[in-house]
Amino acid sequence: MSKQSWPEVPNEPCCTPLVREPLTADWAGGLARMFKALGDPVRLQLLSRVASHAGGEACVCDLSVGLDLTQPTISHHLKVLRETGLLECERRGTWVYYWVVPSALAQLSAVLGPTDLNADQLDTAQLGTTARAVLA
Repeated sequence: MSKQSWPEVPNEPCCTPLVREPLTADWAGGLARMFKALGDPVRLQLLSRVASHAGGEACVCDLSVGLDLTQPTISHHLKVLRETGLLECERRGTWVYYWVVPSALAQLSAVLGPTDLNADQLDTAQLGTTARAVLA
């Protein structure tokens, strides 16, 4: 048997370098829960309705108009959006007012967009307690 000699290969990287930090397992899990919540057409409509209101917040009484759903069903969908950190709310008298959490949308956009943001650069300080737990 003869020994074969292999030609010298230049010391160059075989792949292109990463341009941003890949998702960690925990970060991917939190984002997946948000995307899953938005995978329901009713929840996507509700989030859109809240974001479309002047001032960035909407009363629950305005959100149910035009949806052929019962109030408990709408409340359930709003709860899911709150638990995933996409919405926050506050009770004012009889009504509950909702607003979109901008930093949660920034998290989703950063993953989908061609930016070079990493987890440390995203502002999670404004996220609610539940959202921090989901994204942690």
